[in-house]
Amino acid sequence: MKNFIKESNHFFKIGIPIFGSQLSYMIMHTTDTIVSGRYSSEELAGLVLAGAFTFPVYMLFQGVMFAITPIVAQLYGSREFIKIGQKMRQIFWIAIVIAFLIFLIFLFLSKILLFFPLDKNILSISTEYLKAVSLGMFFYVMFRYLSSFSEGMTLTLPVFFVVLFGAVINIPLDIIFAFGYFGIPEMGSEGCGYATSIVSMIMFFSMLRIILSSKKYKKTELLKEFNGPSLRVSKEILKLGVPIGIGIFAEMTMFSGAAIIIGQLGDKILSGHAVALNIASILFMLPLAIGLAGSTRVGNLLGEKRFLDAKYSSYVGVSLCFIGALFNMIILLIFRENFSSIYSKDIEVINIAISLLFYAAIFQIPDGVQMGSLGALRGYKDTFAPMVFLVISYWIFAIPLGYFLTNYGLTKPLGAEGMWISMIMGLILFSIIIFNRLRLVSSRYI
Repeated sequence: MKNFIKESNHFFKIGIPIFGSQLSYMIMHTTDTIVSGRYSSEELAGLVLAGAFTFPVYMLFQGVMFAITPIVAQLYGSREFIKIGQKMRQIFWIAIVIAFLIFLIFLFLSKILLFFPLDKNILSISTEYLKAVSLGMFFYVMFRYLSSFSEGMTLTLPVFFVVLFGAVINIPLDIIFAFGYFGIPEMGSEGCGYATSIVSMIMFFSMLRIILSSKKYKKTELLKEFNGPSLRVSKEILKLGVPIGIGIFAEMTMFSGAAIIIGQLGDKILSGHAVALNIASILFMLPLAIGLAGSTRVGNLLGEKRFLDAKYSSYVGVSLCFIGALFNMIILLIFRENFSSIYSKDIEVINIAISLLFYAAIFQIPDGVQMGSLGALRGYKDTFAPMVFLVISYWIFAIPLGYFLTNYGLTKPLGAEGMWISMIMGLILFSIIIFNRLRLVSSRYI
């Protein structure tokens, strides 16, 4: 127990600011959801569908930025500070290309979305939102490039302060642009998109200023010289990052697939699903932060050649994630009615959300275990096998089963509940496989 508490303290030191950052990210998304929902259920449905089509694609590319953290963490653990600066200068070129690609993808999707066989009014709302948020996505990718660098050096507090500031200013900006104040016309969900773009730019330039002015980053000599693209470093970051991106894409498309399948049941049910998923996602920030801290902590220990400690640390991370997920499950079961009423004035939407939050509570346990295992494996730079397991669990198993249960069922169609049952089963399958993968990989290093 003494060793467990000692190792847990390392997680808390790294993870508490990460938890604050992830919670702040979620507050931004939640603000968009609440403001859109308060404007109208149609605006909320448009926002949800826009996210369903674009967020998985965004995360597919953004996964490459997540690979920066374990690379920097291992170099930081072995005290190769100059090499960190050199690699970051070379990774910059990949980051700028990814940021530009995501900007173009959002614009492209805003042009073709209206051709999909869904409600045209809702799709029109989604299209305007995507146009408004596209420029912000460029700056957000560049912010993640800088924040991953900082987190790999265990400097998680500056990232937290910047994201918290972004979350705070996003609230009034959302309200002003959505409902139309100070001479600005009412724009609904489109206004939330413009607010997100402004906040993303502010966050990027704030993080850049901190890194260039703080002494804690000086030892990396980040701006010592100019480096062009490096084929070797590009291969390293892509080999590690592309599987992370595809893995996250597989997970996100499960949620997006759920939104698209449930969207055929009507805007009320889709809105209730969105509320339930958003509430569950907020509480999931706790095990998520622990998993991300595990990536940094395990990476640092591997850089120091402390392989036995790295294995122990990975198990501590999974245990802490499980405890956090158990806490979240209890909170959801007790307060699901209170949480649902915050998001909408529509009684039908609230009741649907309350019923789905029962499944969201169960959802937390396997989701917590898989996050702890996945975070540790990223610290080991093991990303390809988890990607394969994610694709099998979510694409091959969960989505087809969810479609069947939602529309047909064993005796009758289960509706939105059928999709949630299938997502739970997919997560249980993945959490079992990925934990056993962690046991195998961590043992190989000893």
